[in-house]
Amino acid sequence: MQSTPIVKDLVLVGGGHSHVEVIKRFAMRPLPGVRLTVISREVHTPYSGMLPGLVAGHYQFDDAHIDLGPLVQMAGGRLYHDDVTGIDLAAKTVSCRDRPPIAYDVLSLDIGSAPATDVDGAATFAIPVKPVSNFMQRWAQTEQRILASKVPQRIGFVGGGAGSIELLLAIRHRLLQKTTQAGGDHDKLSYHLIAASDRVLPSHNHRVQKKFERLLQLHEVKLHLAERVVRVEEDLVTTESGNSIELDELFWVTNASAPEWLEATGLRLDANGFVLVHDTLESVTHPGVFASGDIAAVDKYPRPKSGVFAVRQGPPLAENLRHSIIGKPLRPFKPQRAFLSLISTGDRYAVGSRGPWALEGRWVWRWKDWIDRRFMQKYRDLSEMPDTGATQAPGYSFDKELHDLQADPMRCGGCGSKVSAGVLRAALGTLKQKKYDDVIVGLDQPDDAAVIQPRPGTVLVQTVDSFRAFIDDPFVFGQIAANHCLSDIYAMGASPQTALAMVTLPLASAKIMRDDLVQLMSGALEVFAAADTALVGGHTNEGAELALGFAINGHIERESLNRKGGAEPGDRLILTKPLGTGVLFAGAMRGKAQTRWIDRGLETMLQSNGPAASCLREHGASALTDVTGFGLFGHLVEMLRAGRAAATVTMDALPLLDGAAALAADGILSTLQNDNLGIEPLVHAGSALRGNRAYPLCFDPQTSGGLLATVPTASADACVAKLRELGCKQAVIIGSIEALAEASGDTRITLS
Repeated sequence: MQSTPIVKDLVLVGGGHSHVEVIKRFAMRPLPGVRLTVISREVHTPYSGMLPGLVAGHYQFDDAHIDLGPLVQMAGGRLYHDDVTGIDLAAKTVSCRDRPPIAYDVLSLDIGSAPATDVDGAATFAIPVKPVSNFMQRWAQTEQRILASKVPQRIGFVGGGAGSIELLLAIRHRLLQKTTQAGGDHDKLSYHLIAASDRVLPSHNHRVQKKFERLLQLHEVKLHLAERVVRVEEDLVTTESGNSIELDELFWVTNASAPEWLEATGLRLDANGFVLVHDTLESVTHPGVFASGDIAAVDKYPRPKSGVFAVRQGPPLAENLRHSIIGKPLRPFKPQRAFLSLISTGDRYAVGSRGPWALEGRWVWRWKDWIDRRFMQKYRDLSEMPDTGATQAPGYSFDKELHDLQADPMRCGGCGSKVSAGVLRAALGTLKQKKYDDVIVGLDQPDDAAVIQPRPGTVLVQTVDSFRAFIDDPFVFGQIAANHCLSDIYAMGASPQTALAMVTLPLASAKIMRDDLVQLMSGALEVFAAADTALVGGHTNEGAELALGFAINGHIERESLNRKGGAEPGDRLILTKPLGTGVLFAGAMRGKAQTRWIDRGLETMLQSNGPAASCLREHGASALTDVTGFGLFGHLVEMLRAGRAAATVTMDALPLLDGAAALAADGILSTLQNDNLGIEPLVHAGSALRGNRAYPLCFDPQTSGGLLATVPTASADACVAKLRELGCKQAVIIGSIEALAEASGDTRITLS
């Protein structure tokens, strides 16, 4: 719960090595009145030092990635999973692919780089090593293709630096292990290293170069040195000298390049497109904009694009971001010239160097492994972070603004708690939606109330729901809240027509409240537009925490209404979405849920129930409801009581969200779980079935959950197949309906 009004926004674009250190340091020493927002296309930051080991099979995914979610949560920040597409330096906003622009007061970029694929055909036929998430997906497909091939495979790597050599030897080790396990012939695989330089590892000392030339020869890698690639075709590489090298797979690990969108920002860039910064890591042209890691070019101290420099830039970047926000002078940072380099060879062997010396051996790999794991532990065990509090030091440049917002410790209630007219006008002026003919008075010309034209021959269907935010992204929260509130309309078989919003915004500066309202309502409007639903008005309040709800009006012909009752004996029970959102977000609040689990949960919550409801009706649904706060069994009991029926549920058929069962087994459950267990006496099952991993999730409250329907047996399989075509990938038959025995006195759920 927010205790200090927000007056400044610090936005970090990218979750690279420097930024993870910044996030940690802001978690340890928060700045009162400052909100941290992290925008990243990856929610798990790959640690470059361990990626070769991940490819080779020495590490698992979680060993080599930093989960940004718990780290940002510890800092009291917001994590936006999105791609940045531009920066408006005049408006001080960041543009993203899937949401409205995000405002900042201070901005930092740590977005890494990608191999330059400007060679003809490289972007089409080569596999770039960055971004890492794309590479890992493509590598998994390539590995399967290589291992399945019955003919010899020639595997090439363009680039003579450490990244290329480490990747080559890691892939060679992985394929050697796999072919040996399968009883295959590793000799059918050949490896080629193509480099423009006349020596491997041109930025390293002579001893390291000789060691790796020997190791590459030992591993039968064919070297093509002093060969600059000028064209790439499907199975052929042509070099500047005119040589042609036939290859079946090609990995691209060349000099780094910057994203093209930086060119349009107005930031001064170097000749290669990287952001030019002072030794303070602040832009040479735009105060308040910083850059670090591969994307930065330090004007005074040029250095190679290497993870070691990004890691070292983290502490000074954090300090200078803090100084920039509070109006204090920035401090210069001089990077080291000589640094420890540890290069693995795929098979738990490594070569180390610093300055002129070099050494090698398995003990060097163990040393590297110890260093890498210790580094990762700093961002994994968050319980070790000291609680330094957020005591405010004097001299902040925004002291007066913060003081004015805190001057009234007893904020007014009643109409005095409404969000100001200026904030509303500014936000509503930003929001856009199409004109609806049946809306006579709406947001386009606000009045005391909305005026709607009823649809002839239909009855009115109304519902309302509201809840406080459970995620820190207002845009996505707006989408989920709109989807959730529309679901009751869909469950009745109706079509939504209009919506009224109920918004609570935490106290902040007028600019920040406006921006938050724009993000929140933009997300909702995106969902309403897809549902052909007009947002016609609403009400806003100040409050302790963000909350959102909607009153939805819909329409339907009276005889077409779907009800909870109506299930017939023999009908099949169909569930359209997996279970576990309540447990997942309870785990997220405790820092126990992996962010990729949360992302998968959000995907299902963002999926509209409209198409699924239409599909279920087309296949003769006799009873229909949505699974929300009472959990699967709570809503099933409502359905059974309304229809005077019983049900059998097959526990192993229940679809579950990744991570939900593991969290529940650890005792991490929603606060509503105990209340939902009140219907447990109606569940008939032995101890073995009650011990099923899915059992606690049957009482888990769902937000924007799926639909639960009964469908005649004859059409059930076809219905599930169609639901999956519509995007409900885990839609499934979970049981069947039975007649209620008169002697039972009440409905029941039998588990099988």
